[in-house]
Amino acid sequence: MREQTMGFTLQQIQHAASSRFVHHLAALIALGAATVLCELLSPFLLHINLLMIYLVTVVIAALNLHLQSALVTVVGGALIYNYLYIAPRYAFNFEEKEYLATFFGFLVTGVVISSLTKHTRDKGMMLELREAETANLYELSRKLAAACTSQDIADAVINTIEGCSKNRAALFLEIDGRLRQTATSSDLLITQEQRQLITKAFKEAATSESGYQYGNSLYCEPIRTPSRVIGILVINAEWSQESTPDHHRRLIASCADQAGMALERVRLVHETELANNEMARQKLERALLNSVSHDLRTPLATITGVISSVLDEGELLDSWTRNELLENARAEAERLNCFVGKLLDITRLQAHAVVLKIELCDVQDLIGCALTAMQRLLQGRQVQISQAEGLPLVPMDMVLMNQVLVNLLDNAHKYSPPDRPIQIAARCNEGQLVLQVIDQGPGVPEHELVKIFDKFYRIAIPEGIKGTGLGLSICHGIVEAHGGSIYAENLQSGGFCITIHLPLQQSNHAGDAA
Repeated sequence: MREQTMGFTLQQIQHAASSRFVHHLAALIALGAATVLCELLSPFLLHINLLMIYLVTVVIAALNLHLQSALVTVVGGALIYNYLYIAPRYAFNFEEKEYLATFFGFLVTGVVISSLTKHTRDKGMMLELREAETANLYELSRKLAAACTSQDIADAVINTIEGCSKNRAALFLEIDGRLRQTATSSDLLITQEQRQLITKAFKEAATSESGYQYGNSLYCEPIRTPSRVIGILVINAEWSQESTPDHHRRLIASCADQAGMALERVRLVHETELANNEMARQKLERALLNSVSHDLRTPLATITGVISSVLDEGELLDSWTRNELLENARAEAERLNCFVGKLLDITRLQAHAVVLKIELCDVQDLIGCALTAMQRLLQGRQVQISQAEGLPLVPMDMVLMNQVLVNLLDNAHKYSPPDRPIQIAARCNEGQLVLQVIDQGPGVPEHELVKIFDKFYRIAIPEGIKGTGLGLSICHGIVEAHGGSIYAENLQSGGFCITIHLPLQQSNHAGDAA
């Protein structure tokens, strides 16, 4: 790792000196308090027992102050005890071997107690930090597991850094070959000079094993995937290389590692979705091609067969047989013409080439035109019309909406028993025309209700029912071009209903290219 360090700042030196002074002052105050207590208890205790008070003071200092300050209490306590309680009093006595052994024994005991106490305190603090770090990383991993985008991941990492280290942070990701600022603490402003340093750190990260220190306020941790470096996690804090807390470095590195894994997961999921969509698109294209080929070839084959039969065996065929063959050919030609027309319609709708000719139309006229167009097909079929009184004129393209209603009636006729009625209902509700076509057929499986409006989609149908899978798709496109909506539902009482909602006021895009 190549780190760049500017050393300790004047503010850091002043802060460290101030902290040492405060701790040393606290140690002296503790010695003073212990001495006052010893003076109060000296008439009642042997002087040798007063050493315990100074030892307790040493332990208290070691638990709460720097090691140097605790050692001040050790040396100070030994000297004060020698001066006050070893004869002759109020003078230092280092000549008596017995007292000298007591003096050095106290010093050694105090130093050992201070060192062990500090070690125990530091270990306890480290365990607390590790526990907090583990909890924070677990919470981060939980958020990252639920993240679906790189922005969610970046926000989760920044929030974790802010909550744990109380430092401001920013996360930069490489997008389209450029390093972009994806997430930042709300009050952090990255200067142009800092951006240049961050870009430099990103370029050098490929050969680095850990973070970069730039000056005393910028710490950069690379975000890696198994294949490359994809970003930089930037921490803005008053650190130097030597004074950066280890647990902060460890937390930042762990956050960067988890961010890298989460970003790689999101990338792989996105690529998998793209691959699946491409496979589905290719599969759909093949299915559409097969469907179109079949729907074109079948009527053409019938027409060709009829013409061949009439040409080859025309003199041998009686008039009834000849007429029957020609009628079949005409029906297939009409079906082929209808199919090609629907293909053209759906193509124009998808290409936004249909321009609506909006006029105020009577709903009763719309229903009448559709029934007239379906008269031959619906011959002998009961059609019930339920139309609310006082329906206003509705802005629509009469020709296209007539095509929609014809398609819906054709659909209802095909997929319901011929002895059951078809219902057409029209009413107004909340500023919209509600138009429904209801049949008494078996309905559609619930999971296919949305799919039936897809191009070329057909549900499993009884044998003999012919269709192109385009009718409802065309209806959907025309209704949406009017600013309306169309949906299908199975009725609880039995049967199937397709409902259209059209606005009574002309929408902004109505009349434009659909």
